[in-house]
Amino acid sequence: MSIADPTLLRPKIPLPRLVDFHRIVIKVGSSLLVDADGVRRDWLSSLAVDIAALQTRGAEVLVVSSGSIALGRRVLGLPPGALKLEDSQAAASVGQIALARTWAEVLGDVGITAGQILLTYGDTEERRRYLNARATIGRLLAMKAVPVINENDSVATQEIRYGDNDRLAARVATMASADLLILFSDVAGLYTAPPASDPDATLIPVVPRITAEIEAMAGGAASILSRGGMRTKVEAGKIATTGGAHMLIADGRIINPVQRLLDGAPCTWFLSPSNPVTARKKWIAGSIEPRGTVTVDAGAARAIQAGNSLLPAGVRRIEGPFKRGDCVLIRVDDAGEIGRGLIAYSADKAAQIIGRRSHEIEAVLGAPGRAELIHRDDMVLAGE
Repeated sequence: MSIADPTLLRPKIPLPRLVDFHRIVIKVGSSLLVDADGVRRDWLSSLAVDIAALQTRGAEVLVVSSGSIALGRRVLGLPPGALKLEDSQAAASVGQIALARTWAEVLGDVGITAGQILLTYGDTEERRRYLNARATIGRLLAMKAVPVINENDSVATQEIRYGDNDRLAARVATMASADLLILFSDVAGLYTAPPASDPDATLIPVVPRITAEIEAMAGGAASILSRGGMRTKVEAGKIATTGGAHMLIADGRIINPVQRLLDGAPCTWFLSPSNPVTARKKWIAGSIEPRGTVTVDAGAARAIQAGNSLLPAGVRRIEGPFKRGDCVLIRVDDAGEIGRGLIAYSADKAAQIIGRRSHEIEAVLGAPGRAELIHRDDMVLAGE
């Protein structure tokens, strides 16, 4: 396949630098983690060393890891080829234990604590569950742990699942406000044609924008262990770049694959026109229907306009039957709207704690709660 735009092969724009990113999601495919002999332990240990080096530079790292079904089917002695849904779920339930243990061990060897998070499609699409997952990821990163995330294949069904970890990784990147998603694969990036069948295929170093022409270059899965292919990676690129994260595809089969990228290994960059904060604010401002109103006093208004979260103490009243995770308007007394955000409490619980200090929340509700009514990361103010 020829390329209409030759600048894709000779980009004039400067490529991003890996050292400039602060929150990085690394996706590891099944074919990289597992081979015919089992877990590729030496390779995985080298990636753990790379992750530790990223942390030392000040970056926060999340991992989206495939491999649970591939590991589980080995333990259960299931035959090669496509599995029935119930066999895939059984293999995943066995393989998730082995996968989590393996990641815990290799990260532990470099002094990093691993935390396992199993997600379904609904966890990343339904707002309340989305906020819970986002909060857990944020807390783990604050504790310098590495969240290791996989789709919960043991319970997910064909109709309500991602089906590949490329798109899951992109959704996790937007959920976590990551600024970079790295998809390690068994190819070096996006080519003008399938490199296995076309000797003239050329690697595209940068994709400034995903067009119909770019989508047409995507092929299918390259490995029997993979459920995705270049098509799902391009779809992941659309999700990630819309959410404010750059994405790159690189060959992960080599030892120390992140360090090799730092040394200039070939890859394909997919560029985002914005950043995670801008993209998230745009989503809150224009893509969600408000379900209620929170009226704050002048002091709370000054605090949030200075960059702080909205605390219950500064709220005068609430209106609307909103639920946790819904979008609400923020007003100052009877004045106009000054912003909107995703609220951390349902209307009934919010009504009990407004005007209260954060340390009083547990006594009022009978259980510990979040200190913020609306976290600053989940808020957009007028003019932003």
